[in-house]
Amino acid sequence: MMNDFAKDMARIWELTGDAFTKAGNLAAIAGSDGVPYPQKLQQTLEQILESFEQAILELRILAERNSPGIGGYGNRPMLPVREVTGSVNILEYSWLHITLQTLLPHCRFQTPVWLSDTIRRLLDDYEVSGGKIPFFSEGAALILDEYSDVEGRHIFDQDNKGWKAVSNVLKGRAIPDDDQYDLFVFMLSSRSGENVTHITLMDKKDTVDFLSQRCGYSAFQDVYSRF
Repeated sequence: MMNDFAKDMARIWELTGDAFTKAGNLAAIAGSDGVPYPQKLQQTLEQILESFEQAILELRILAERNSPGIGGYGNRPMLPVREVTGSVNILEYSWLHITLQTLLPHCRFQTPVWLSDTIRRLLDDYEVSGGKIPFFSEGAALILDEYSDVEGRHIFDQDNKGWKAVSNVLKGRAIPDDDQYDLFVFMLSSRSGENVTHITLMDKKDTVDFLSQRCGYSAFQDVYSRF
């Protein structure tokens, strides 16, 4: 009979094997000229991403359950980990600010679960370290502000970006609901070599102040750069 550790290791092999098998499907979607059909390529890439995302989420759980704390994974300091994925802090006027060291992923068919999980973990780490997440009970505005270079960004349509993963995590934790009356959503983009996403949640009455600074004054960039 397999013990728990052996079961977890077998599951890890299963997850990684399935993900790499799906990646191998890329070789089967090319036409006679060796060029893949665009629609089939899109669907296959999204299936591969979903498989790897699901694998990574489960692998996180398995690694945490089995990590004895004596190796590189278990002993790694928390601060560098947060710097890689992002950070959470409070700006002026009690605005909740989340920095993601990545861009919003493509999301035409479903919410990217890895993004929801990453933001949840960032918020958990922030609270564990003594931070307090504000709760906007009277309605809030969610600003998703991407900075990217054109060469490294191919998803230009805002409705194809996985921003719903953000509001789903904040619902019940920083806002009572994410319906159209309780949550205003703004998506902004600027050209930059940073390839980073700034997420700011604020009381909806502060929206005008934020947008006037963001769109009218270059000095507002200094607010982001401090964190």
